Amino acid sequence: MSKIKVDAFFDNDTNTVTYIVIDVASQHCAIIDPVLDYHANSGRTTTDSADKIVSHIDKFGYKVEWILETHAHADHLTAAPYLKAQLGGNIGIGEHIIRVQNTFKELFNLSDEFVPDGNQFDHLFSDDEKIRVGHLDMRVIHTPGHTPACVSYLIEDVAFVGDTLFMPDYGTARADFPNGSAKRLYHSIQKLLSLPDATRIFVGHDYLPTGRSEYMWQTSVLEQKRQNIHVHEGIGLEDFVAMREKRDAGLDVPKLLLPAIQINIRGGQLPSPEANGQRYLKIPLNLM
Repeated sequence: MSKIKVDAFFDNDTNTVTYIVIDVASQHCAIIDPVLDYHANSGRTTTDSADKIVSHIDKFGYKVEWILETHAHADHLTAAPYLKAQLGGNIGIGEHIIRVQNTFKELFNLSDEFVPDGNQFDHLFSDDEKIRVGHLDMRVIHTPGHTPACVSYLIEDVAFVGDTLFMPDYGTARADFPNGSAKRLYHSIQKLLSLPDATRIFVGHDYLPTGRSEYMWQTSVLEQKRQNIHVHEGIGLEDFVAMREKRDAGLDVPKLLLPAIQINIRGGQLPSPEANGQRYLKIPLNLM
């Protein structure tokens, strides 16, 4: 019998998968990459997706120890603070988030109210750091490339890889965000593919590529080695970088990047109210 259980929740609006990983013996758990619903036409946030997580955890009586981010997402807003208020737990992200915060503080010309030192999170993880989920160790693996702050989480024979790898028939993540790097992404992927072949990989998104009719989010190291269309065995660094950079050059800016990144570098907290009591996001014109 497996020591861990993984429950997945797919958000159709952003193609994001949120995970609850549970230590079966203790019923303690971690939540990975939760989604706060954002309605771009009105600027409103709602908690329907997060409330499904709350209901599920309440139903089974799980105890939340961690709310984990694989990186500062560009495709959805995080619900981490809302879930912490409802369920407890500490919010964690990789320590290189500070670099991302500094980059986007400058890009958005944020005021001194925003301090880019990682204080918005409860804990900043270093590479190879171990944390506890119930009785089990979870290892943090720095996997930069998509962003400089990306991390993956390995617990027992399960790896949560965020946007580093997708399902084999979709390939790999883009690497053209500020301070992203196709070269670093390749090396991060090789780090993940050096795990045992039977390691189960849970990806952060699925975009339903042509030829497949159902969303999927679980694969394995062996399947990635054999079948990933971008980085299977035999694909070297130079070929991968050339493919990734050419592909990225034709991609549109993610539709929620501008609101999402402003919230996510704050650990999910909304900007402070202005003099009229209203909160605002900034939209830079003709920049992206």
